[in-house]
Amino acid sequence: MIANVQQNPIAPWLQPLWDSMDFNQFPNAILLHGQSGIGKFEFAVTLAKSLLCEGAQDTSRPCNQCVACHWFNAGNHPDFIALVPETHRKLLPRADYETDEAPRKGKAARDDADGEASEKKEKKNISIEETRSAIESLSIGSHRGGNRIILIYPLEMLRSDAANTLLKSLEEPPANTIFILLADRVDRVLPTIRSRCRLLTAPRPDRMLGLSWLHNQLSQIPGLKVSDADISSIYDEQGGAPYSVLNSVIARNNKDEKDELTIAIQASRYLLQSMSQGGRINWLDAAEKTHKAQYSFLLAAMQRWTSDLQAVLQGGNPRYYPKHLTTLMGLAQSARTPKLHHFWKSLVQARRHENHPLASRIQLEALLSQYQQVFEG
Repeated sequence: MIANVQQNPIAPWLQPLWDSMDFNQFPNAILLHGQSGIGKFEFAVTLAKSLLCEGAQDTSRPCNQCVACHWFNAGNHPDFIALVPETHRKLLPRADYETDEAPRKGKAARDDADGEASEKKEKKNISIEETRSAIESLSIGSHRGGNRIILIYPLEMLRSDAANTLLKSLEEPPANTIFILLADRVDRVLPTIRSRCRLLTAPRPDRMLGLSWLHNQLSQIPGLKVSDADISSIYDEQGGAPYSVLNSVIARNNKDEKDELTIAIQASRYLLQSMSQGGRINWLDAAEKTHKAQYSFLLAAMQRWTSDLQAVLQGGNPRYYPKHLTTLMGLAQSARTPKLHHFWKSLVQARRHENHPLASRIQLEALLSQYQQVFEG
């Protein structure tokens, strides 16, 4: 479930970054990185549209009036190529991808018939076939005689063979071709790719600005009923990522129990409820009840909780779960600092391999068992 409510596709906290764009001297490749759910993708899509726009001056891109803009809005611009996993295609403009129909041809269609394992693999990776096809198409001139844009998201999810194919094009970029690369975790992007791009950091909004924007977006949805307290709570749980909050609230309002984000939020709440028990945590039960949710999401929730616990232990205030201050203060009294630091390092290590096809339940059990030991003498 992806929100498409706002009128201005550039979020206010990203406006300064947008204003810094020089369309007359745009680099061959940019790498936009920052936290997931803060509007990077929406920013990048508007940027691609602006670079293809044929009817506007720099100060008014995109014009939304020219043929190129109309084609882009319809998802039919011949000089726009987007490489995204299947689960992210609904983020693309208007999309021929908004349907729930299975892919009609090629390897993706065959993979769908191979069962759940293939489906998960398809969702996580951008295939080498898609990457090669996109790169090979660059040898043909642009259809409109202007820029050609290749957008790749999330870049860190490229398989190594696909990343090497991309690298060759970045080393010798075709004429009038611009690569817009997006990463939630820039540390996972090959250094050789990073070195050939202009790095742009997408900032997370401060809490007041993020909540204000979020309330404005939600107010445009007819019949939506959600309390301010609930919005604030979800906002903190999501690490201050307004787009993630918006999508999760919409999915819950639509009672979409199969939505991946809804499942992950419900699981993370149960996980945190279990972690609030400290040394009394039933880690086997917690792993059993949550392991089917997206593993990276669960790890992020565990990291945020542990970060808050570390902050309270050092006399500070929780950043992500301020409403649980009393619980965190109680846990801080029995937590063993060296063990907590060791647990933090284990979480960091786990996040480096969060997309590895291992059984997440076993990994969760190991981590939660270690968490329990933080509170043992």
